[in-house]
Amino acid sequence: MLGFVPPLPQQPGRPPSAGHMIVCGDDALARRLAVELRYVYGERVTLLLPPGRDAHSPETPLTQRGRAAALFGRMSAAMNRAGNGNGTAGGGTSGSGDLDTNAGVEAVRIMEAPEPSDDVLEEAGVDRAAALALVYDDDERNIRAALTARRLNPRLRLVIRLYNRKLGLHLEELLDQAAAVAMPGIDPALLDASTTVLSDADTAAPALAATALTGSSKVIQAEGLLLRAAERPPPRPGEAADPGLCTLALLSSTTNDPAGAEGSDSSGDEAPQLLPGESAVAAATGRGTVVLETVSRADPDRPATRMGGRGAPLSQVFSRRLRWSALGVAASVVALVIASVVTTKDSVVHSTYLTLLDLLAMGDPAEGGGDARQIIQLLSGVAGLLLLPLLVAAVLEAFGTLRTASSLRRPPRGLSGHVVLLGLGKIGTRVLVRLRELDIPVVVVEEDPEARGIPLARSMHVPTVIGDVTQEGVLEAAKIRRARALLALTSIDTTNLEAALYARSVKPDLRVALRLYDDEFATAVYRTLRTAHPGALTRSRSVSHLAAPAFAGAMMGRQILGAIPVERKVMLFAALEVAGHPQLEGRTVEQAFRAGAWRVLAIDATPPGDRTPDLAAPLPFDPAGDVAPPPSGLVWDLHPGYVLRAQDRVVIAATRRGLAELLRRQRSVVPRQ
Repeated sequence: MLGFVPPLPQQPGRPPSAGHMIVCGDDALARRLAVELRYVYGERVTLLLPPGRDAHSPETPLTQRGRAAALFGRMSAAMNRAGNGNGTAGGGTSGSGDLDTNAGVEAVRIMEAPEPSDDVLEEAGVDRAAALALVYDDDERNIRAALTARRLNPRLRLVIRLYNRKLGLHLEELLDQAAAVAMPGIDPALLDASTTVLSDADTAAPALAATALTGSSKVIQAEGLLLRAAERPPPRPGEAADPGLCTLALLSSTTNDPAGAEGSDSSGDEAPQLLPGESAVAAATGRGTVVLETVSRADPDRPATRMGGRGAPLSQVFSRRLRWSALGVAASVVALVIASVVTTKDSVVHSTYLTLLDLLAMGDPAEGGGDARQIIQLLSGVAGLLLLPLLVAAVLEAFGTLRTASSLRRPPRGLSGHVVLLGLGKIGTRVLVRLRELDIPVVVVEEDPEARGIPLARSMHVPTVIGDVTQEGVLEAAKIRRARALLALTSIDTTNLEAALYARSVKPDLRVALRLYDDEFATAVYRTLRTAHPGALTRSRSVSHLAAPAFAGAMMGRQILGAIPVERKVMLFAALEVAGHPQLEGRTVEQAFRAGAWRVLAIDATPPGDRTPDLAAPLPFDPAGDVAPPPSGLVWDLHPGYVLRAQDRVVIAATRRGLAELLRRQRSVVPRQ
């Protein structure tokens, strides 16, 4: 049963004022993004949804509008409860008035339209908007809407969701050129922020893949360098924890307990602490940490490792039984040659020649030869009889392999320690690539033989089972009894849950990670699985929850280098100019750090005129190796006493609310009449 849906928090009759933000989408990411902008950043938001029910959740009786209203109602209630509290945990500030990002901000305006056409975008106020997010699940619809919006408002900041990475790079360049033509003399820094192309699959895939591993690390790229955030278990008694470059988070006290729940924003004292202070780190005992472990240079010119070749190797063309049979025939030939040399005193070459003639029945009878020669000839004939069926079997197996080279592999016998991946949609395909990059054996289960990731699985020679995971025998065909983990990443929550429950009935200690949208549903799943299987690890991840903070940061005009999950919280890495941020400008690195909100990790020492606009892009590098890569301007080993100047550009790690406070735009609150 669904609870009561509160009245829609919208104002449909009031036209949007200037400087608002528009979110257009048809799934959970659009709703999450609107929540992020409204309740974290305090922005005025217009949400454009298609009419009718959510196509991705047809079993839900609520319409898109109703689901958005229900989500806004829950978030508003949570914000009110948080606002009535006594400050923030570990935030470094007291009281709630200074952190109220929603004071004087109108409620979300919800619109319904089947397509983001010219008239619809004009009604949403695109000509006066500050930013527009196009997060439809269809890439083509996002591209059409982006071209229309750029024509209606050349100054509009665009954030576009695209699965196709290569197309996204070309589209970003095209739209930036259109903005430059429409606004001659525009600041390059503003132009760089005018169009941002992101992929929710790329954002969430590393986190989803990491749930199948223990002690895994997350990687963020900045100016050709790799930031590695690694999870470390709590130190043993008498051991000191290595803080790395800095401690990014303290994990919840139950994270290493298989039956323990992951912490979230509503977990209270048991929740993980993001960006803790030194005193909090020193006082934390028995808790794991997430540390900035190493900073290494990326290799932009190195081609991606090919997971599977075009041709099949010998072990896949011929079976093991056939290879052993061929080895036995070859050994018998060698033995016959040796016997001929010993008995006839002939040379090795001539004895080999005669033996092969006898083997192929091409020699004359040895009537005038000795007894030894005649016996060897008879044995060679017998070996030749054995060779004939062997050659026939080899030809048949070779033809069979060539015929099935384009088909999917079946899970091999004896496979163990692998990960069973359910679903090869956009998310599952990216997770498959990530797991193979980590050299983790994978078995894929997919119901649709025409799914997006099937060609990739075929080219990578990944064992694949085609079938409905809810049907008996499908998970058994994927060798679930000998698997190390199950990743249920289909787009239907009930399917993921059913697969997880059935897998646990087969193997109670199986590590399970589910893709779930609804947090309340995820909590109920936790409680049930903890009670039923206290000795197994269970985790859930929401793609929209992982991706929404990165999209929201891009809409605020700041470059988000990446986002990493810390249990059920999200930490963001961003690059921003110190100028215009009184929390940073004129302060030392130590003074600028605010526990629970943000931390300065690095400073770009490159002169402002020579800086790379996009820190997330790899540095140019000569593939021939004639020119060494330019040195990075980022300084990571910061002195606590360094004073941040207005012309500095810094890389920060921040919580969602911390980044919202740094990026909060100045608004004049107009009192209501």
